[in-house]
Amino acid sequence: MSKTTPLMMQYQRIKNNYPGAILFFRLGDFYEMFGEDAKVASRLLEITLTARHKIPMCGVPHHSAVNYIARLVKQGQKVAVCEQMEAPVIGKGIVKREVVRLITPGTILEDNLLSEEKNNFLAAIYINPKILEGVKFSGLNANSKIGLSFTDISTGEFLTTEICGKHIVDKLSNELSRFQPSECILPCFMEGKKDFLDFLKRWNISVNFIEDWRYEKASIYQKLIRQFKVASLKGFDLEDKEEAVFSSGAIVAYLEDTQQKTHLAHINHLQWYSTENFMILDKSTQENLELVMGLSTKTKKNSLFEVLDYTLTPMGTRTLRRWILEPLIDVEKIQARQKANAEFFLDNVLRKSIQEELKKISDLERLISRLSCGTANARDLVALKNSLKVVPLIKEKMNNVHCSFLRNLVKRLSDLKEVYGLIENSIVDEPPVSLKEGGLIKKGYHLELDKINQARSEGKNWILNLEKKEKERTGINSLKIGFTSVFGYYIELTKANLANVPENYIRKQTLTNAERFITPELKEQESFILGAEEKLINLEHEVFQKIREKVIRKTVAIQEVSLALSVLDAILSLAEAAVINDYCRPEVTNDSRFVIREGRHPVVEKALVGTGFIPNDIQIDGKENQILIITGPNMAGKSTYIRQVALIALMAQIGSFIPAKEAELGVVDRIFTRIGAADNLSAGESTFMVEMNETANILNNATSRSLLILDEVGRGTSTFDGVSIAWASVEYLHSKKDKDTNQGPRTLFATHYFELTELARILKGVKNYNIAVREWNDEIIFLRKIIEGSADKSYGIHVAKLAGLPAGVIDRAKDILVELEKNVYKETNVLKLNDSIETSDTKQLNLFAEQQNLLMEELKSLPIDGLTPLEALNKLQELKKRTIKLKKDDNNNA
Repeated sequence: MSKTTPLMMQYQRIKNNYPGAILFFRLGDFYEMFGEDAKVASRLLEITLTARHKIPMCGVPHHSAVNYIARLVKQGQKVAVCEQMEAPVIGKGIVKREVVRLITPGTILEDNLLSEEKNNFLAAIYINPKILEGVKFSGLNANSKIGLSFTDISTGEFLTTEICGKHIVDKLSNELSRFQPSECILPCFMEGKKDFLDFLKRWNISVNFIEDWRYEKASIYQKLIRQFKVASLKGFDLEDKEEAVFSSGAIVAYLEDTQQKTHLAHINHLQWYSTENFMILDKSTQENLELVMGLSTKTKKNSLFEVLDYTLTPMGTRTLRRWILEPLIDVEKIQARQKANAEFFLDNVLRKSIQEELKKISDLERLISRLSCGTANARDLVALKNSLKVVPLIKEKMNNVHCSFLRNLVKRLSDLKEVYGLIENSIVDEPPVSLKEGGLIKKGYHLELDKINQARSEGKNWILNLEKKEKERTGINSLKIGFTSVFGYYIELTKANLANVPENYIRKQTLTNAERFITPELKEQESFILGAEEKLINLEHEVFQKIREKVIRKTVAIQEVSLALSVLDAILSLAEAAVINDYCRPEVTNDSRFVIREGRHPVVEKALVGTGFIPNDIQIDGKENQILIITGPNMAGKSTYIRQVALIALMAQIGSFIPAKEAELGVVDRIFTRIGAADNLSAGESTFMVEMNETANILNNATSRSLLILDEVGRGTSTFDGVSIAWASVEYLHSKKDKDTNQGPRTLFATHYFELTELARILKGVKNYNIAVREWNDEIIFLRKIIEGSADKSYGIHVAKLAGLPAGVIDRAKDILVELEKNVYKETNVLKLNDSIETSDTKQLNLFAEQQNLLMEELKSLPIDGLTPLEALNKLQELKKRTIKLKKDDNNNA
């Protein structure tokens, strides 16, 4: 490629600096891609691959490039955007070009590439290489430590923590589930850790590496204090947290590499957080409870997020989503949110009034981020101005709020009148999208701009007057003056009037039916006008940049206002949901008692059409009512019931009101769920293996403050194995008591294994409940009501009938069930079906031969204590021979 044209040589020089990215190379109105980039892009974007001088190439129009970039980034690609840095000039040579953005999945700024509803986090993970020497990632011990950092370049958020102690891999999984980063940065030595990279694959994270030498402690430390403009990291509580410093510094280094032309002034604070500040929700629990995404829809639809989301600003929506994934465990903080929620719940007028103002506010977080990064246009400044205009009105409406939570929000709502006034006085109300079209700055703001504008206007008026004057001078009414970007201004005459062309006209271009001319006077005026326009656009851009810089100086204050508004919006949303859905305010305590009267499932009740949701009570604690064994048929509502208890607990701990009449809820440190059946073929795990992995996680990690939701544990294997595992699991959870409080994990255990109901007689604190069902004319009616006691039947055949199994299968199943329920089945565990559904007339099963039963009775009656070892062996040999003979007779008869 180096032997080809100067243009391709320029391309190759730039491409060499971005070997891992697809280079979008600006050529006029297109972005072109060459070589391997073209092959990859044409395949991923499904666009035509061509060739020039045997070099593969493809391209996309510049006006739609952002959509193509979005598609590449979503597929894990990095895109380097190379722009023309000057206008093409004939005879000047190759246009100067530079990469202005390197867009990766975790460094997106463009609104149309981002979801308004969720953050787009870039993560960094750091593990000391000495810890990993000769050890698999899954084998990290309790003395290990992992540095973990997250930033959202589109909002300016930057958080970090360290993970250590028991079950360190599970803890890392939980954090990745909560933040859901789109990209992760690792040191290069991790490239050889296949088990760790396989671990990251389950999160669908794009992984990029930076050189190991970049993790030099002094250098990393300097990058951080330079980015945050501080003398040390003590103010961030990071001075002695080496792993967190390394992971945070890696993010700053990566941003310096990828965002070379971008100022990151909006990333101005590093927040240390502890994983112990929130209720833990692992990936399985998030999915099973459908917190932010419906299982069937894979979108927000049919999720708790959808039910609670009445937010009116993008940053409020993101805050509410984060709250759902980060329930609080501090009772005082929960109650503070509750009080704010209650104030808006009780004051409809105030709530609606503030909501009307919030509708006028744009995404302040991302607006200030784009301004800081230099990607914002004049319309973004106008959106910022219009948003700030609303803040004083909201502040005024909230002057008389009572609770301290809301009063603190009011204090954070700065008016920012100087920013509003600056934009109001300088930027036109409806500016163009591009910064290079002109027409950005208001008349009267900049004296020199006004003079140039006036000169340009006078020049254009001169052109208009010239057309009128030339028509009168030549007598040619069809004469007109036009303009093209190639030829500039011209005088056009039809060919019928060429005989009357004045002597001072100079022929410039011949068309089919007309000729175009210029005059020295016209060219002189053209130079003046075009020179004025170029000067105007350049000066306007310069003035705009100065305005932008003045606004950026107020970044911290604008971010503070944005944060306050996002919290206010989230609180208002919870209050609105409570009013619309008839929720109550729960009493949240540090006790273990968990009492709900007439609780409902928040998502299911919204989905019901034409029928009301049947509410249910619950009383559970870690002592007298520690484990509830819940039996009943499929479709009766067991799963809905246990899920609603978990959702109610979670809602209460984000500060929301709950779907119930009243409730007293002891704080939960973690919700565990074992629900549903799915295999993991990519990891070579069967459905049962997945179930056992999840059950093991629960049994190993549950504490006395946890809430466990277990549905059909053990069903993925044989009946006897399943019952055994389920029984042993209940016993283990019952014994897992806190030494100080004698309290165990609060557990809801839904099952079809009726054998487990016996545990209520054996273990104190285990209680039986079932979903009430009524039979009528061989039909069943689900009452959806939970009552104390165990179910007496599973009603599986009735449910099969409802599902539409053929009548013959249903009738045959009833007959088989009668025989299976005989005690002899339990004694011999041998099943023989002599008749099939197709051939049997009587449909009567001869399950166990009479002689076999006699043998069993004889074995039972043996005086074991009186037999010598030799007599016992002889008797056993005799019974064995008779059994073999019976089997042969059965085979001959068959």
